[in-house]
Amino acid sequence: MNDSPFAFDWLSEWAARTPGKAALGTPNGWTTYRQLADRTNALAAQLSGQGVTAGDRVLVATPNLPATVTASLAIQSLGACAVEVNREWGASALTAIAVQIEARHAVIDARDAIFWGQVGAVVGLAHLWIVHPRRPGDRLWSALGAIPATWLRDDGTLEDLPSGHGTPVRRLDAPALIVYTSGSTGTPRGVIQTHANIAANTKSICEYLRLTAADRAMAILPLCYCYGKSLLQTHIKVGGSIFFDHRFMYPRLVLETIGEQQCTGFAGVPLTFELIRRQVDPRAISMPSLRYLTQAGGAMTLETARWVRAAFAPAHLFVMYGQTEATARLSYLPPEHAQDKEGSIGRPIPGVELRVVDEGGWPLPANQEGYLVARGANVTPGYFRAPKATAEILREGWLWTGDLGRKDDDGFFFLTGRARDMLKIGGHRVSAAEIEGRLTGHPDVLEAAVVGEAEPVDGEAAVAFVVKRADSMLSENDLRHYCRQHLPPFMVPKTVRFIEALPRTRVGKVAKSELRARVS
Repeated sequence: MNDSPFAFDWLSEWAARTPGKAALGTPNGWTTYRQLADRTNALAAQLSGQGVTAGDRVLVATPNLPATVTASLAIQSLGACAVEVNREWGASALTAIAVQIEARHAVIDARDAIFWGQVGAVVGLAHLWIVHPRRPGDRLWSALGAIPATWLRDDGTLEDLPSGHGTPVRRLDAPALIVYTSGSTGTPRGVIQTHANIAANTKSICEYLRLTAADRAMAILPLCYCYGKSLLQTHIKVGGSIFFDHRFMYPRLVLETIGEQQCTGFAGVPLTFELIRRQVDPRAISMPSLRYLTQAGGAMTLETARWVRAAFAPAHLFVMYGQTEATARLSYLPPEHAQDKEGSIGRPIPGVELRVVDEGGWPLPANQEGYLVARGANVTPGYFRAPKATAEILREGWLWTGDLGRKDDDGFFFLTGRARDMLKIGGHRVSAAEIEGRLTGHPDVLEAAVVGEAEPVDGEAAVAFVVKRADSMLSENDLRHYCRQHLPPFMVPKTVRFIEALPRTRVGKVAKSELRARVS
């Protein structure tokens, strides 16, 4: 295994050792390690020629494609930072992110040309790379206005290859990625992940999953999500391969493809396995190569976890816990402890230390509930340009996860609640305050409070309690429609309840415990 801490070096080594081996696959075909390395180097040279230098932040807003991988690695090789975002987050969030990172260059999907042409004129984009399988027509180029642009095929190849090459910049503490925790409105929050963070987390995951060059992952999770990104990083690290499939609306087709493509691993959030459970019987599909499954992105019900272990046997299920601020992973439950430690998030991954502490940060004895904190080389140096928010989560070298938990006598950890007002919806960590801020942006809304309601598919659903103006005719449908215009789909409240006044504590704070009682 390559000892370099830089992902672009992992690619280069495997391109030299196994040039013809498959690296990235899609339903349209495979890209070899040699092809991926050559295309990454070519794009790096072109990025450099357009003025991308160390320390720059380059926006990447494309789906899971070889071109997305090429772009991210090319950007990082120049010492610049890739900012990968979900193109479906909505105009408000994407514009806010582009402004916050001061984007001068961006790699975008051709379907979004009109939007980025408009945004680019506002934020001052100097150059765009347009990803499309065929050379775009005049109508698309005109949509970009005066912004110069280059065509990048979805397989990562360029129409015109540059004559030079980009010079790799190596600084372990330099930001390699900025990962946004959700496509929220208001002030976006980007988690910085350095090359050192990625190297540490990748090494640990490879170790406990025992990944080798023979492994191939089926990837349905987006690369802009730290869980999805970790699949790519770990498999490039060991010289394995990864198959991107966008067809999970048809779960049976994806499971059949696992068998056809000889995938050894499959990753999902709780919703992934709930949807499979409702539509497909995995035991009726041939997947002889599948040896493990991983689940993160929220707590899966015990019933579903039991079903997954039975339905996908003999493949093993790894239940995992982490967060973007930890570059993906903090703990995992070894499959051999699935029954005797059921409900546990397991033990810390190699290189990570977990503790349960009191409010002052002092360690608590076994079986006592407290705040879950973590320490390790994979922990972020902080949020991008948000020192106050950074200080809230990083205290004296420890990451305060925002979760409550306990540790048993055997050293296994169990989550017991949330210290911060966060919801877990369909694998997304969502701040209730962000939804509340959007609700109160409606001219007929005086106050709003959002709490979570247990939901069997998404884990939680947002329930909004709203105080509207006395003379308002605002309806629940009206307000949900307003939210759909300004929020990503997963942040739109499932239910809106109008009340005369929000309950409050003696010191004037909204009594969310009372609101939660109303939805339990």
